[in-house]
Amino acid sequence: MPTQTTETPVAAAPPAGDAPNEPAPDKAPASPAGGGIKAWLPLLVTVITMPALAYATTMFFLVPRMQKSLDAAAQSEAAPDAKTKPAPPEAAPKSKAASAEKGKETAATGSTQKDKTIKTNGSGKTTVPLTKILVNVAGTMGSRYLLANLTLAGTRKDFSEVIQNNEAQLIDLAAGVLSAKTIADLERPEVRTVIRSELLTVFNNALGANSVQEVYFTDFAIQ
Repeated sequence: MPTQTTETPVAAAPPAGDAPNEPAPDKAPASPAGGGIKAWLPLLVTVITMPALAYATTMFFLVPRMQKSLDAAAQSEAAPDAKTKPAPPEAAPKSKAASAEKGKETAATGSTQKDKTIKTNGSGKTTVPLTKILVNVAGTMGSRYLLANLTLAGTRKDFSEVIQNNEAQLIDLAAGVLSAKTIADLERPEVRTVIRSELLTVFNNALGANSVQEVYFTDFAIQ
């Protein structure tokens, strides 16, 4: 008789593609959305509040102090200083009077000194000195100078007044005569006599005949 074989049923394999239900791995916790803003928040607060603090410090602290300083300076300038007080009204007239008096004294002294240099001898001849005359010697290109002091003499009653009133013209005439002389002319023995004659001619042409009768050299030097 045939032997009956008993087959053990084989469990069917799960269909391909259908994986067993295994627990999914845990996902990493997502970082909160506000994490970046919180990190920058202190910096943002500082940036926003700094201008406000600077403005408040300037308006409520620095400006009032500067204003007080300016007001104090203005008050100190406006206040009269005891050292710079104007002189009393009487001081100015006294000062002017003193200056006028001093001017009169100076003029009187100068007049007295000049009168001392004007002399009249027994023969009625008056002598009046002129200012020093310094001229370039002709032909020396300004390297040599002639210094001369002149005293004029005459018998006119108004001789001293005539000389003093025309002193500038007489000095100019004398300078013209002296500056025309060369070194060779000045080295001649008779040079003073020649120059004296020329000066008498030009002086009397300017003042009138025989106004100046004598010309004296009190200084005559070549430098």
